[in-house]
Amino acid sequence: PRNRPGAAAMSLSVFDLFKIGVGPSSSHTVGPMVAAHRFASGLEGAGRLAGVRRVQVDLYGSLALTGKGHATDTAVLLGLAGWRPTAVDPDAVPAFLATVRGDRRVALAGTHPVPFDEPADLLFHTTEFLPGHPNGVRFRAFDDAGRAVADETYYSVGGGFVVRDGEPEGAGAAAAAEPHPFRTADELLAIGDRTGLSVPEIVAANELATRTREELDAGLDRIWAVMEGCIARGCRTEGTLPGGLGVKRRAPGLHRSLENRGAADPLGLMDWVSLFALAVNEENAAGGKVVT
Repeated sequence: PRNRPGAAAMSLSVFDLFKIGVGPSSSHTVGPMVAAHRFASGLEGAGRLAGVRRVQVDLYGSLALTGKGHATDTAVLLGLAGWRPTAVDPDAVPAFLATVRGDRRVALAGTHPVPFDEPADLLFHTTEFLPGHPNGVRFRAFDDAGRAVADETYYSVGGGFVVRDGEPEGAGAAAAAEPHPFRTADELLAIGDRTGLSVPEIVAANELATRTREELDAGLDRIWAVMEGCIARGCRTEGTLPGGLGVKRRAPGLHRSLENRGAADPLGLMDWVSLFALAVNEENAAGGKVVT
């Protein structure tokens, strides 16, 4: 948002740019999970959760057309059950899905079980597009009498960002608290010339307007830990990637090969970089925890 010509300066944190979530898609997996979580937690916050007896989810446009391949259905179920993308344990997801689909129930916000018959309550409208964005999802909650007690539509606008229908994109992202707001790279460089601060120092000062140094450092450490964990998991996990094409994971075999090679090859470092990229690629495709 900062570099759009004519746009007002907006707060865009490093934690907006680097999101901890799950693969394979920020717009088709992370976004729908965030939307489902917002819907369920909104019911809880408004005191309406106890009166809900059924929920229905409608996927539209691109979310419907490619949702199965991008695990949009899984993401919605996780979000309704109170899971956030940042806290998902990929190893726990298969058991969770087996329970929800076996019992035909989902615990809204993690606390309120309601019947959920996936073929009837999670619908893919592959020929319909909502007007606001190609990635649309509608959530409805019904009471005992079948009346809708909540009806909300969300758009997954990319990068894990979600906008509820009727609210402006970027709502709440005011930059007034930032000491060094900027819209473009030229403005960023001008701030550096004027203040003598480096780019990292400028960005850090803006981050510290809304959080403590300890919170900033802990958040960055958390992002790095997920990156490292994703590499490690990708390097050790054998098997075939989901999706029906029978694609075998290659990173574990390459990892063993590089460990056996030793350090004699002066270009070996680039082979390790390629391995790390492949490991993260395969983890993302498998729905693992990644940094978007």
